[in-house]
Amino acid sequence: MVTVTDRKRNLITDLEQSDFKVSENGIAQDIRFFGRDTDLPLRIGLLLDTSNSIRSRLSFEQEAAIDFLTKVIRRDKDMAFLMTFDNEPEVIQDFTGDVGLLAEAIHKQRAGGGTALDDAIYRASEILSNPPLPKGAEPEVRRVIVVLSDGDDNLSERALSDAIEASIRAETVVYAISTNTEWLAIDDVTRPTKYQLGEGDKVLQEFAVQTGGRVFFPYKVDDLAQSFLDIGAELRSQYFIAYAPAVPLSQGKYRRIEIQIDRKNVIVRSRKGYYPVAPTTPSGG
Repeated sequence: MVTVTDRKRNLITDLEQSDFKVSENGIAQDIRFFGRDTDLPLRIGLLLDTSNSIRSRLSFEQEAAIDFLTKVIRRDKDMAFLMTFDNEPEVIQDFTGDVGLLAEAIHKQRAGGGTALDDAIYRASEILSNPPLPKGAEPEVRRVIVVLSDGDDNLSERALSDAIEASIRAETVVYAISTNTEWLAIDDVTRPTKYQLGEGDKVLQEFAVQTGGRVFFPYKVDDLAQSFLDIGAELRSQYFIAYAPAVPLSQGKYRRIEIQIDRKNVIVRSRKGYYPVAPTTPSGG
């Protein structure tokens, strides 16, 4: 999946196949399939940081999470699961399309303990690698992780690189919402901006960049409304590009993908690469 925006982050949805150039490991690829306005069912892993470090912001996270699910989950089509993480990740509510069940589980959470962010994303990626699929001839879904956290991991057994690799292998896009309000400029309270990234912010940004997602830095709960609208709009306004690799696949070796647009002043976001499973169907960007 590929998201294209202008410099002001407005989505660009009028591109044609001829506007795209795809390369893999530096070798140009022939696009075999191109689609726009994809509307695949969503399978979302919502990861809620409940560590002691965000105790003062937990209600901020809870309201944000419920608001997001209410806006995005479509009845009888999309599903989400809730995972919390402090000392370790824990699935609180398994996959469901019932926002009421998810909201009830979110409201019950309390803060305490360390932060095992990498372990949480690693485990969520494992779950999303085998989600419940819709019935029918084309049981395809879009896999998404939305994580609300300050990004300050201090307890994970898995390394950051392990968690990123797991999300790439699961073909999961990571959207991160930082609960860290340090280094925010609020000269204009309607448009708070991050003028310096903390270490936790950089971790969240790395997950987003490597998987083709995006990181948000809201100042208060009200600022989240537009962030969630942006996530929902992106999920429904992406391009799907598929190609058959010019060089035969070899099991396990990471392959870099680069996608360029024949248009000035645009920003292209997609996953940076993939791990082939075996010689198989065309690969998507």
